[in-house]
Amino acid sequence: MQQLRKRWLPLLIAVLVIGGPVAWYKWPASASAAEASLTVPVKQGNFKVIVTTTGELRARKFVKVQGPNSMAAQVYQSKITWLIPEGTVVKQGERIAELDRSPAATRMQSVTLDLQKAQAEYTNASLDSTLNLSQAREDVRTAEYALEEKKIAKEQAQYEAPSIKRQAEIDYEKAQRGLDQAKRNLDTKTKQAVAKMTVAAADLGRQQNNLKMVQDALAGFTIMAPSPGMVIYVREYDGKKKGIGSNWNTWDNMVATLPDLTQMESQTYVNEVDVRKLSVGQPVSIALDADPTKKLSGKITEIANVGEQRPNQDSKVFEVKIEVSKADTTLRPGMTTANAIEVASIPNVLSVPLEAVTSDGGFSWVYKKDGRNVVKQMVETGALNDNEIIVRKGIAKEDRVLLAPPTDKTDIKTVTIPGLKPVTPQNTTGDTAKSVSLPATPPPAVSGKKD
Repeated sequence: MQQLRKRWLPLLIAVLVIGGPVAWYKWPASASAAEASLTVPVKQGNFKVIVTTTGELRARKFVKVQGPNSMAAQVYQSKITWLIPEGTVVKQGERIAELDRSPAATRMQSVTLDLQKAQAEYTNASLDSTLNLSQAREDVRTAEYALEEKKIAKEQAQYEAPSIKRQAEIDYEKAQRGLDQAKRNLDTKTKQAVAKMTVAAADLGRQQNNLKMVQDALAGFTIMAPSPGMVIYVREYDGKKKGIGSNWNTWDNMVATLPDLTQMESQTYVNEVDVRKLSVGQPVSIALDADPTKKLSGKITEIANVGEQRPNQDSKVFEVKIEVSKADTTLRPGMTTANAIEVASIPNVLSVPLEAVTSDGGFSWVYKKDGRNVVKQMVETGALNDNEIIVRKGIAKEDRVLLAPPTDKTDIKTVTIPGLKPVTPQNTTGDTAKSVSLPATPPPAVSGKKD
């Protein structure tokens, strides 16, 4: 037994002397490796602030395909009952859409009845005028005969007694006044007949005009292509494209467009936080969801002055139009675009991923490696983009930062920056809640949008 102990004792001591440090070295190394997998190096270089948006291609110039101008016919709205498939290339005069004729047919019946009534009133006025004028003319002729009789009696009474002679003169004067009155009555009734016929004719003409307008509107319920081109249907207020069953009205009577495919633009909406970074003329990189390998260039041509609430969006957005610089025959209206707008480029700065920066007590912090330990380092941040944020103070190029705070923070040392002010709404420009200050940027030049 003693010999066995003497034999294994030197071997055990050798294992403890050699294996102990090795095991001690190996254990922290594996922990460090696990920890290192959650760290990233601080990046140094040019930092670009890019606003990314999703847009939709549309033609800058297009021919409107409109429904009938039926407001004068008092047909204000209808429904679409038939549409040619979107994307169809049509010729001029080819049928594009059909509207429900029921509202126009109802209006047609009403106008037809009014026209029949106006025609009856015109006929009645004509007969009344004829009868009244005929009677007035007969009264004039009767008065003329009476005057002639009294004239003869007056001449025969020249040699009669003075009383008889005077009576004959009075009868003659009465007959003369009767004739004058009959002529005045004829003139008055003639004017009355003209006025009555004018009113009846005006009402008849108005009803005939109403009937023609309804007939023209009814004919326009078959919508034809005003020129050759590809049919693209317009969107309604809720963002959906017009289709069978969609409402049509005279206030917004455009049904489709025939776009000019040589001049395209991307219509997009930018949230109210990012829109102030944009300005007209800024370059834009455009990618297509249909072909990610195709890269297009463009520039901002218009930024809306007034925000709007879009469906399925919580915040206000502003419409932005981006012109595609070069014509491309493969582009089609309605294609989805990914727009990358470079709003700033800051040279030679340090940056870290957004996930590495946390906020605590109004200050920004990162957890960085310090040898084998981790320290909580206060930092001063700057501008940010979708993935990274600039760090102005608190870290160096050779540092490595953790992507997430460690689970155990009990023994972590905290390092502050003297004189650094906490992040408040008064000392930040609003780009990020984590930033302390941002470089001053000029206000965007915003072009007007007519509403």
